[in-house]
Amino acid sequence: MTARSAPRTDVPAIQVQGLHKYFGDNEVLKGIDFHVNSGEVVCVIGPSGSGKSTLLRCVNRLEEPTEGQILVEGIDICDPEVDLDDVRSRIGMVFQQFNLFPHLDVLKNLTLAQRTVRGRSKDEAVQIARQNLEKVGLSEKEAAYPAHLSGGQQQRVAIARALSMDPDMMLFDEPTSALDPELVGDVLDVMKALASEGMTMMVVTHEMGFAREVGNKLVFMDGGVVVEEGVPSEVLSSPQHERTQAFLSKVL
Repeated sequence: MTARSAPRTDVPAIQVQGLHKYFGDNEVLKGIDFHVNSGEVVCVIGPSGSGKSTLLRCVNRLEEPTEGQILVEGIDICDPEVDLDDVRSRIGMVFQQFNLFPHLDVLKNLTLAQRTVRGRSKDEAVQIARQNLEKVGLSEKEAAYPAHLSGGQQQRVAIARALSMDPDMMLFDEPTSALDPELVGDVLDVMKALASEGMTMMVVTHEMGFAREVGNKLVFMDGGVVVEEGVPSEVLSSPQHERTQAFLSKVL
């Protein structure tokens, strides 16, 4: 497999310009301008249906943008000539649902894509998988099957699987929303550790404490537009827009 070029730090990790997304006649994203710098943690909040997850899914072309431009490390991923597999190899994605293969044990869940997409040997893939299982605190679970893990453990395995592909950045789509409340903290702790190591992260979340503590920037979306963005502590404590005020008054 061809070696991937080193990540660029002279341009934003993610740059979204004039992004529109329609589903039929329904305009879900209405001209989004947005960026994430290398090493930043950007948290995206807002009510259900505001377009947060659609924005996230457009960033690695899981959804096709209708109009606009998305640059990942300076590469226009909407260009028909782009090597989408190369771009996606730079972006780890963690979903609400864990999407683990139920018929494979944890170690095989972490090594499958490494071997098929990255072209790594079995021994190398296993070594990298074990390093990342240790990182998420689940070294002892490598032989377990997903059905025997709690939701929080499954989500930590999903994070370890994404990290095993050596991404330059991580996208999280409400990673704790499907978890029982007592399991949320373990997943957030893993994400905090990643942030402290300098991982570039874009996080769609309802966890305002995480956004305040870990985020470099907070983006509030509603109705398919970015309503307000700024330093998390400032947006959360003194939002400038009345729509942001109304939303935060219900969730804080």
